[in-house]
Order: sequence, then structure tokens, then C-alpha cells
Amino acid sequence: MAEMMVAKRLSGIAYIPRWLGGVSCYVAFGLGGLLSSLTILPLLRFWPGTPQTRVARVQRAVHIMFRGFVHMLTWAGVIKVETQHLQRLATAKGKVIIANHPTLVDVVVLISLMPNVGCIVKQGLWRNPFLRGVVSCAGYIPNRGAELLLTDCQQVLASGTNVIIFPEGTRTLKGLIVNDFARGAANIALRTKTDLIPVVLRTNAIGLTKQQPWYEIPRQTIGMSVEVGETVDHIRYYAQSGGDAKMARQLTRDLENYYKQQLDTNYELTKRN
Repeated sequence: MAEMMVAKRLSGIAYIPRWLGGVSCYVAFGLGGLLSSLTILPLLRFWPGTPQTRVARVQRAVHIMFRGFVHMLTWAGVIKVETQHLQRLATAKGKVIIANHPTLVDVVVLISLMPNVGCIVKQGLWRNPFLRGVVSCAGYIPNRGAELLLTDCQQVLASGTNVIIFPEGTRTLKGLIVNDFARGAANIALRTKTDLIPVVLRTNAIGLTKQQPWYEIPRQTIGMSVEVGETVDHIRYYAQSGGDAKMARQLTRDLENYYKQQLDTNYELTKRN
């Protein structure tokens, strides 16, 4: 992988335009989400067509809006996105897309790169006036319990829509390569008989982390490399004995080790046997 250039850290008066630009992007994102929820998204959702066609229409519109937001963040100097093997996402249909979670804007970046994708969203977003219209019209999946979640994922994946899952559950804590992976992504992939595509999000500066409020705009431009890995076939885990729980544990362990290996240049010296 080519090394990403590390941007200069801004301070004093030089930081003010960066902060104003970054905050303006978030304000525009929130207002845009609210206005689109009241206008264009409901229109696209209820325009004639099959239910699948309507949802796909809205997902493409959200993809375009999120792509615009990423362009705004780039213009403001907040992030700069590079991609590798993006064609693997472009041709994906009905796949579980997993990614590590270093920053606040990870899901926005991923959706900006994929027109046919949904994600699992926490219940709180369904009560957010700025985003609830977006998540409901786009057919995103509410996190409302294991069995209902599995059923929803199965329906969405069967329709050919990809589903983004962050196995870490929340943004990576400072000082860690990745948080411990939960077994949710593995359980969904195995129980719906779906292949996975791992996406490594590699950043070269700390910012937009879990420990920072959204308005703390990074003083360095965050270079983010989106590196799409090869498909992980779910079927190979069925050769193991021990049932669903054992297969899910093994797949989760393999995925976590994969991300540690990809993100830590000293992995071979530090990994646990």
C-alpha cells in the first residue's frame, strides 16, 4: 500500500477556517437529512414500483447525498479518502460488508462508495428528527433484538442489498488496533448463509474518535484508505463440527485476527498464539 501523506497540524488562527468549515459540514448534513426526509425521500419511496425498487431508489439517493457530504468534508480539509479494490464493492450483491470503525464518519464514507447498501442502526436514530426519515425510507435495519434483527437481515440480503456491520460495535478506542469483535456479524453471515467482504479503514491521524465530541474538528486532515479485501466464503465454516456457536466463535476470531494483521505492522511479533 502506498503511504498516505501526513497533513500539517493546524493551530491558532490557522485552525479557525478548518473548524468553521467542519462544523458547517455537519450542520448542512443535519439540515439536509431533515429536508430530504420531508421532501425527496418520501416521494422516491412511494413512487410507483415494487417495494424492492422503491427502497433501492431511496438507497441510491442516500448514496448520492452521502457522497456529497464526503466531498464537503474533503473540501473543508477534515478527511481525504483513497480506495483500493473498490470494484469488489461495486459488484457485490447481498453480501455482509464488515469494517473496522476508527472514526465518526465511517458509515457515511462506506455508503458514499456503494449505491445498494443498508446498515443496522441503533434505535435512537429512529427518534432523531434529522435522520429518522432517512433510515426509515432507505429500509435500514433497526437493532431491535436478535431474532427480529436476523429476520430483517435475511430479508434485506435476499433482496440483493448489502448490509454494513461493524463487528467492534462502536468506534475503536484510542490506543487499540481494534476493539474486541462481537459475534453478531458472524452469526448473521452464517445463519443467513451469506458471504462476507472485509473492508479495512486505515487512517493516518487521530480524529473523530469515540472520546471526542462531534464538534472537535481534527487539526490534521485525516487520510482514510478504504481497502476492500477478498470475499470470505461462509461455507468453509460448515466443515467444522460443534454447531452454530462454535462456527460463529471461530469466524469472529479469524476476522479479528485479520484486522489486527492488516492494521498492525508489528502483528507477527505481537500476536498471541
